[in-house]
Amino acid sequence: MPVASATRGAVAEPSVATGAADGCPPLEIVSMLYGFAPGGVERIAARLHAAWCDAGVRSEIIVADSHTPPPLALMHVFLAGKHSQDRGLIAFVMLVLALRRRVRNAPPDAVFCAGNTYTSVAVILRLLVGPTCPPIIAKISNCLVRHDMPPLLRWWYRLWLHFQGRWIDHFVGLAPAMRDEIAEFIGVPHDRITVIEDPALGKDDLVRLAKLRDLTPRVGGGRQYLAVGRLAPQKNFALLIDAFARFSQSDDQLVILGEGAERAMLEAKAWSLGIAGRVQLPGHVATTEAWLARADALILSSDYEGVPAVLIEALAAGIPIVSTCCCVSVDDLLGHGALGRIVPVGDPTALADAMVAAALPEPASVIAARRAAAAQYTIDRASTLYIALARQLAEARSIDISLETRATHVAPVATAAF
Repeated sequence: MPVASATRGAVAEPSVATGAADGCPPLEIVSMLYGFAPGGVERIAARLHAAWCDAGVRSEIIVADSHTPPPLALMHVFLAGKHSQDRGLIAFVMLVLALRRRVRNAPPDAVFCAGNTYTSVAVILRLLVGPTCPPIIAKISNCLVRHDMPPLLRWWYRLWLHFQGRWIDHFVGLAPAMRDEIAEFIGVPHDRITVIEDPALGKDDLVRLAKLRDLTPRVGGGRQYLAVGRLAPQKNFALLIDAFARFSQSDDQLVILGEGAERAMLEAKAWSLGIAGRVQLPGHVATTEAWLARADALILSSDYEGVPAVLIEALAAGIPIVSTCCCVSVDDLLGHGALGRIVPVGDPTALADAMVAAALPEPASVIAARRAAAAQYTIDRASTLYIALARQLAEARSIDISLETRATHVAPVATAAF
C-alpha cells in the first residue's frame, strides 16, 4: 500500500512503500529518531528529510516519541509502536523492532543514522537483519576523542566505536578534519568516509541572518554575551559563568538559551558569584535570531562537540565568536582563528580574556568573511550530497547482490580423474 503521510504533530505506524507509477521507483531513505525534542541532530534530520522529499526521494522518519512536534511541517513521519515513548530502553527497542519490520518488509535503498546517539540502533538493526540489510549511513555528530570520560570508560567507548566500524557501511564527517578522526577512532578506511559539511542553514536563512544585526538597533551600554545549548555537563556552562564573573561589569549581560538538568546548579553558581542579576536563563526558545541580533559575541564553552550548529548560525550573522577547542572541526569552522577566537577546553581565564577581546570593534572584512564561510553549511548543498551518496551505496550493494546470486547459480566444473 502507498506510504501514509503525517502532518505536523501527527505520526502513524510504519508502512510499506511501493514503487513509482512508472515502474521505476525513486530512491528510498529511512531515518530513525527518538523524537523531535529540541536538539541540533533532530532539527537537522528533520530539515534533511524535508529537502529529500522535495527532491523526489521517498524519505521516511520512524520516531519513538510523538509528544514534541517536528520543527517544521513534515510528511512521512511514522510512530515506531502503538504508544509514544521518550528516550530509554523501551524507546530503543521500539525503534529497533520498527526498523527491522520496515527493512524486512520493503527494504529501502539506505538507512540514515542522524547522529552518534543512533549508532547503537543502527548496529543492532544490522545484526538482526544480516547481510540483506540495506546500506547504513551514519553521520558523526559528536567528538570521538572524549577526553571528558574516565580512562576505563574511554577505553570501552573506543572498543564500541571500532565495533560500529564493523557493521555500519559508511560514515559522514561534518568537517574535513573529522575524516582522520573517524578513520582513527572507528577504524575504517578513508573510502568509507565522506565529508558533508553540517547542513545547519537554508539559503533563506543565510540571507535573513546576514541582515539581522544591520536591522536591529543596539540597546543598552553594557556588553551582551550569548550561549546556546542544553543545560547539560557537556556544554560546561558552569565554566562560562565562572569566566563571565571574572570581568563583567554591572551593565554586562550573559544569556544562556536552553533547558536541562543543570538549571538549578547554574542559577546557584551565579548567585554564589554575585552575578545573578547579570545572568539570564530564559529556557528553550524556538529561534535564536532575536538574541543573535542583540549579542556582542556568541560563546561556546563545551567540553566536546561535533560541529555546533549555533556556531554556523553565528557565522551567518557575522557575530564575533569565542569557542573552546572542543572538537577537531572548530579549527575548520572558524578559519583556524581568523573567524573567531579559540581557547583551550576548561580554562576560565583564557575564556574570560577572549570574551573581553571579542566585544571590541572589528573590521567589516572579518564580518563579511564569516558570512561567506557560512554558505558551505546549507541544507540545499548537503541534501544533494547525501542523495548522491545513498544512491552510490545502493548501486554498489545491488551489484554485490547480483554477483552473489550469479555465483550461487554457476554449476561446478567437473574434473577428470587420472
